[in-house]
Amino acid sequence: MPAPRPPIRTAVFPVAGRGTRFLPATKASPKEMLPVVDKPLIQYAVEEALAAGVSRLVFVTGSSKRAIEDHFDSAPELEAALAEQGKTELLESLRSIVPGSATCVYIRQPAPLGLGHAVLCAQPVVGDEPFFIHLADDLIDAPVPCLKQMAEVYARHGGSVLAVQTVARSETDKYGIVATDPVSERVSRIRRIVEKPKPDQAPSTQAVVGRYLLSPRVFDGLARVGRGAGGEIQLTDGIAALLAEEPVFAYAFEGRRYDCGSKLGYLEATVEYGLNHPQLGDAFATILARLLADRLRRS
Repeated sequence: MPAPRPPIRTAVFPVAGRGTRFLPATKASPKEMLPVVDKPLIQYAVEEALAAGVSRLVFVTGSSKRAIEDHFDSAPELEAALAEQGKTELLESLRSIVPGSATCVYIRQPAPLGLGHAVLCAQPVVGDEPFFIHLADDLIDAPVPCLKQMAEVYARHGGSVLAVQTVARSETDKYGIVATDPVSERVSRIRRIVEKPKPDQAPSTQAVVGRYLLSPRVFDGLARVGRGAGGEIQLTDGIAALLAEEPVFAYAFEGRRYDCGSKLGYLEATVEYGLNHPQLGDAFATILARLLADRLRRS
């Protein structure tokens, strides 16, 4: 049996991005608050982290992100109104957004200097412990939450763990791409990581998606590397520095990913989650079938 690993108590949610691909919807509201059926993206992210055993939720925010804080804060007047109206199911859904055992921490990223900089901003709260990073616009539907799967890989192998997915070679310039050596089923050790390489220069088609389980030593690398691509501090560069010091593993997670940072990916997630909704799914399927039939008749 491997020696017990330090527990993962903290999840970091970098939510300072402007969400320009969804303008004007995100002009005054964060993209992480875009709803998929009846919950915003950031709530799906928090639920996944809590399911992985996290008790500290760190949101690295920017301007126009107050709605995220409000969402996870208590709402006494609304709760009282729901209680008075006898809407107990809705009341419980509000009260269970964040359990009492979890703590929310909000840190302002002072300038838009990249994902690596956002992670550095969280260092005083994370401390000297392994931690998760969860990008809320990567929605992953899985029987076992993706972060929990990664925690199980960490328990077996230690080190850091990155969630990866095979992408088309034509899309490698949208992701961090890794070169790896196999370790076990779904797990490989990363030899090299490259930020958004051109298709003809990519070392593989294994792309890092929005889930990371990182050793605290990544902070040292991020502090050293300085600004990289786009004049920003790239998390990929910090991970590349970490490779020289300790193992970093790629994990081909089980589940379906929806890129909710794109409009089509967001629409796909909304449709899929709507069809799978226990109360709405059948009626929604009927509506979609009718709309598609009407469209085919007109074409």
